[in-house]
Amino acid sequence: MKIVVLDGFTTVGEDLSWSEFEKLGDFVYYERTNYEDVVLRAKDADIIIDNKVILDREVLEKLPKLKYIGLLSTGFNVVDLDYTKEKGIPVCNIPDYSTKSVAQLTFALILELAMGVGAHSRSVSAGDWSQSIDFCYRVQDITELDGKTIGLIGYGNIAKEVAKIANAFGMRVLAYRRTKAEDSLAKMVSLDELFAKSDIISLHCPINKESEKIINSQSIALMKDGVIIINTARGGVVDEKAVRSGLDSGKIGGYGADVLSKEPPFATNPLLNAPRCYITPHIAWASKEARTRLMKIALENLKGFLSGNLQNRVC
Repeated sequence: MKIVVLDGFTTVGEDLSWSEFEKLGDFVYYERTNYEDVVLRAKDADIIIDNKVILDREVLEKLPKLKYIGLLSTGFNVVDLDYTKEKGIPVCNIPDYSTKSVAQLTFALILELAMGVGAHSRSVSAGDWSQSIDFCYRVQDITELDGKTIGLIGYGNIAKEVAKIANAFGMRVLAYRRTKAEDSLAKMVSLDELFAKSDIISLHCPINKESEKIINSQSIALMKDGVIIINTARGGVVDEKAVRSGLDSGKIGGYGADVLSKEPPFATNPLLNAPRCYITPHIAWASKEARTRLMKIALENLKGFLSGNLQNRVC
């Protein structure tokens, strides 16, 4: 079978390998593929391995040999699942591979906003400490997390891992999810209560009709003055213009995100030069440990398809 990897570079980088995949068929690897090149590159493919390249109906209809789509991600919104269901093409994703890493970056952003490690380090490097008349100084307010309330929107495996860390810091944990089942790590509350009571709000929900721009001017108005907002979910769950307005006014005390509404972003994105705002380039999933797990699961998914024992099927 012909296996075509459309956009493998962000996953393997320069430290992982496709060697085990190469053993399973006629293997063709592309570091990156533009949408308009998909049909040319994959027209003879039995198997497509994909991360972020859009596979919509228009493209899929032109791939008559396609029998399987293996995703290099947990999310599967890049694939037209209605079409693959019609044609009986299985689509398999990679669940739970980056839980620890995403929770780690969530708290890296929280701690940066609370402590200002980067800002203080840059100040020292610029010579400010050498010129100071005092033994210490602060370039921003420093916040202790103990006793603060963190609200988690979405409460899957990543949010639960964040809740564990928050508990270790002595924080009170609130959570909102559609199913109200109680949890020992967090108190389930309504969305409005979470907005009103949280010192820090961290987003861990998928992007859908309910969650799209769940952080907006109306919800921000319900929040505490100086609230910190963290987004390691999807860029589309926040209204970026509303967040920028909140940062400019001081209503939002800080914003940390690993995702934006468009990636890579336009240079005009309102958050790129916003005050008290830290943006990382979608790296929460990208530790070597997490990527190694991803590759292992992707390989097991493909072997499962080839042997007739599908796993992690989303369609």
